[in-house]
Amino acid sequence: MTAGSLMAAEIAEQPGVLGRLAARHTADRDQVRAMLPGRLRSGRLAGTVLLARGSSDNVAVYGRYLIELASRRPAGLAAPSVHTRYDADVDYSGYLAVAVSQSGATPEIVEMAAHMRRAGAVVIAITNEPGSPLTRACDLTLLTEAGPELAVPATKTVTAQMLAIAAIAAAYDPVLVSPADEAALAARLTAEQVPYASCGSVPGAGLPLPPGVPEVTAPILATIRGQQLALAAALLRGLDPDDPAGLSKVTATHSGYRWVRRPAAAPASRRTSSGVSRRPGSGRGRCAGHAGPRSGRARRAR
Repeated sequence: MTAGSLMAAEIAEQPGVLGRLAARHTADRDQVRAMLPGRLRSGRLAGTVLLARGSSDNVAVYGRYLIELASRRPAGLAAPSVHTRYDADVDYSGYLAVAVSQSGATPEIVEMAAHMRRAGAVVIAITNEPGSPLTRACDLTLLTEAGPELAVPATKTVTAQMLAIAAIAAAYDPVLVSPADEAALAARLTAEQVPYASCGSVPGAGLPLPPGVPEVTAPILATIRGQQLALAAALLRGLDPDDPAGLSKVTATHSGYRWVRRPAAAPASRRTSSGVSRRPGSGRGRCAGHAGPRSGRARRAR
């Protein structure tokens, strides 16, 4: 097997994966609409909270913008350690919570989703694994059905999650936003002398997208172009993106800690990937790791 062959194959699977999700869009949208606060439970929608870690957390950032635009209510990203580490008692009545996890098995995400549901939220899961613990903790599950992902970089599972997020946003408002003026943005970046690679349908784009792509779905295509760029850059440097040094497909998150890197001979201490110690539960846990007893029992978890 040649370097990068797994990542390349999984990138190439995305048209099929996204096509299946697109065919389900109306059904998924209608399922979500039936579950929205004010329909499943009494009261009005207060807002949306997105719950995720790792690559799924980047999907949640996309969802935060899209859902707030569509719902016209506040949307934001949860800080799980506030609850799992510090036992905060938060009232989620009137909130929609969206829990995003490729594996559906991240202990922290499952625990937090169950907590939010008990606290009054309607909780929807987006996951690739049917029957996973997350599906049992939520009111509704949207399965991405992307198939096994073997390469360390997340590709098809990320874009599938993004399209599932779009179905949730469409439950609030089928007509979301108008296309952005990409040419004006590129001109502004040039005038301000900001280094950039233009990704879009503008003439001369370094990472071109097909013309006429709606702004809502353009980030999904742009993500795929970024995956292609990352694969090519890794191979040009003589690296194997399927098996990058010091990184693993497996992560474990629990109670505000997360493994993102496991250097050789690393001491059993709290470290980030840059080697800088951090206080447990600080920030949103993107980089903080804890080499406690659980580190030897890592799970597939994103």
